[in-house]
Amino acid sequence: MFNRTVGTMAGLRLLSSLLEAAAAVAIFHLNDIRSALRINAVLGLVGPTILILVTAIGLYSAADQLSLGRILLILAGITLILLGTR
Repeated sequence: MFNRTVGTMAGLRLLSSLLEAAAAVAIFHLNDIRSALRINAVLGLVGPTILILVTAIGLYSAADQLSLGRILLILAGITLILLGTR
């Protein structure tokens, strides 16, 4: 049976990977360091956004199966990842 939540999470990850691939093609096509840096800056926003969305969808669906402590640990982990990659 197909789980819609898992499908949505996978779809967002697929969208993210397609954006990354399209950006790589654009960088090669433009062949300009300034344009490449601009494209890379936009991708720097896409990655964390997808991470937060996919995690939020997963947590929302699994909230009844997880204790509050575990949910808080997951949220703390995401916060640390985002702070550590600044």
